[in-house]
Amino acid sequence: MEKLFPEDFWWGAATSGPQSEGRFNKQHANVFDYWFEQHPEDFYDQIGPDVASNFYNSFESDLKMMEELSFNSLRTSIQWSRLIDDFETGSVNPDAVRFYNEVIDSMIAKNIRPVMNLHHFDIPVELYHKYGGWESKKVVELFVVFATKCFELFGDRVKEWFTHNEPIVVVEGGYLHQFHYPKLVDGKKAMQVAYNLNLASAKVIKRFKEMEVARSGGKIGIILNLTPTYPASDAPADQQAAHLAELFTNRLFLDPAIKGTFPQELVALLEENQVIWESTEEELTIIKDNPIDILGVNYYHPHRVKAPDISPNSVGEWLPDRYYDEYELPGRTMNLDRGWEIYPAAIYDIACSIRDEYGNIPWFISENGMGISGEERYQNEQGIIEDEYRIAFIKDHLNYLHQAISEGANCFGYHLWTPIDCWSWSNAYKNRYGLISNNIHTQVKTIKASGHWFKTVAQHNRLLP
Repeated sequence: MEKLFPEDFWWGAATSGPQSEGRFNKQHANVFDYWFEQHPEDFYDQIGPDVASNFYNSFESDLKMMEELSFNSLRTSIQWSRLIDDFETGSVNPDAVRFYNEVIDSMIAKNIRPVMNLHHFDIPVELYHKYGGWESKKVVELFVVFATKCFELFGDRVKEWFTHNEPIVVVEGGYLHQFHYPKLVDGKKAMQVAYNLNLASAKVIKRFKEMEVARSGGKIGIILNLTPTYPASDAPADQQAAHLAELFTNRLFLDPAIKGTFPQELVALLEENQVIWESTEEELTIIKDNPIDILGVNYYHPHRVKAPDISPNSVGEWLPDRYYDEYELPGRTMNLDRGWEIYPAAIYDIACSIRDEYGNIPWFISENGMGISGEERYQNEQGIIEDEYRIAFIKDHLNYLHQAISEGANCFGYHLWTPIDCWSWSNAYKNRYGLISNNIHTQVKTIKASGHWFKTVAQHNRLLP
């Protein structure tokens, strides 16, 4: 049976400036540019962000391919380190203004809605070295300066904006688990960074609502990677572990963004362990008074936990994961290349949670996808990658999403990660996610079987059996 999606449903994909553009004509380095300069050995095959998928030079032909796939929307980001010449004053780089204007105009000419994100892990490294990055409220203020310039320059055409992409990854990667620069392990700093990212989002939303872009119908939100937490069993200790994991991994950003407040249980826990962030009543009021208009949800895999083997009250460095241990479900379906469990039903659970616990705010799947290494294994004689596994993955997730929409979930779109195989942080090009393959040596791009399949879905706004 065919499954029709709502009218004007967004069909497209997501990428980001630092993962697609390359460093061409950039005047400043972001944290990943710098990290690669210092430690190229940290990156798979020592491939950094210098070229990425060459979007800076090939955006016109890249967007033409996306038009060919019947995209009606595309999310990317504006790089702070490309747009701004002087971070203190907010003076802009003329070439960057030209580039982003041409990209936006090209998208609109192709009937592809431009959806823009402001921060995709890529803070200018100068602001880390000078102020401590997101540890500093000075950087929060400078982010508002950057965002204001974006709204002034591009808000006449871009009507959907997002403040951060996956801010919890900045916290976990940079301050807890050492998979992003600056690779620290510091629970106190981690919680301050989390607070400052929430504050930065709210302050940018406040500024947005004062400007013409909002008055002319613009919307602003945040992109969160929601990983539903499932307990290993019905045992009270496992249930409690899952509850506490949910507070840190999902509700730390979801509650302030939509409800305007941090979970009181979380605040009490942080106070008890003396790792609570520094805040003021004025800042908390700004967070409370400036909720998001729309929500983006990135979903890749579930989060399964069990009661910790070691008591959470043990002495030593405080980290959030002292309250739970990871749990591997026997018999789970895996993407072995990426090491992630495949569990499409979680999309339904996310949708029901947003509907029932967060006021049924308008939202969309802003990323979903699977990264596979060595995709040339699946290339046919015509040079097309026959990625039937990706088609099955998308179809399974869309089935659950459609079920949730039919039961009242207020979801208005689905974006795959990613349109074209892109550079992916320290993982570089090890795993490929795109509907379009990219030969990184020649920059020749070819539509995969999944791209042709996705085109049919987008064209007809329905999922066929």
